[in-house]
Amino acid sequence: MSSEDLEGTGNLLEPSDHLAVKPYKEALFSDGIPAHSFQVVDLDLERKRLGDIGVGLTVEPMDAGPVRIAVFDDTWGNLIHLIQMMNTTQQPV
Repeated sequence: MSSEDLEGTGNLLEPSDHLAVKPYKEALFSDGIPAHSFQVVDLDLERKRLGDIGVGLTVEPMDAGPVRIAVFDDTWGNLIHLIQMMNTTQQPV
């Protein structure tokens, strides 16, 4: 949920207290596999915005074929994948 819109969309990963969740999350995290992916319009702008509020990326923005990607740690044991779609000339879509 955004601090600018406290009534806006939020993200809740459940159920954290299920016996299978802890080893599953730890395995994904240790292998560097993001738990969720979110598409952004401008990855560089989002990277700056996140950096300005103290969020560090575990994978800096990089080209990956038809997308640009980055990953950050949500501090709750999840890696979050940010994706910017690119067209065939590597321009933002």
